[in-house]
Amino acid sequence: MADKLRTTQQLEQLQARYVGTGHADTTKFEWISNLHRDTYASYIGHPPLLEYMAIGTGEPMAKLRTKLIEKMIQPVGKPPEKED
Repeated sequence: MADKLRTTQQLEQLQARYVGTGHADTTKFEWISNLHRDTYASYIGHPPLLEYMAIGTGEPMAKLRTKLIEKMIQPVGKPPEKED
């Protein structure tokens, strides 16, 4: 029982510290949006990977970086309408 409580407390600490880990009320849309944003941030933050993608797409690195930053605003489209 103590192990289960300790695991739950550790999970709650991680969820409080890192937004992308989700929680019980995280919707599928929020989870996928966080995943896409993290992926784009990783591409932008690792210049060799960004350069590899730029060569593959035939675009300058600066233009590709700008496109990825713009995609981070709404990575998977508009949020679904909430039902009351």
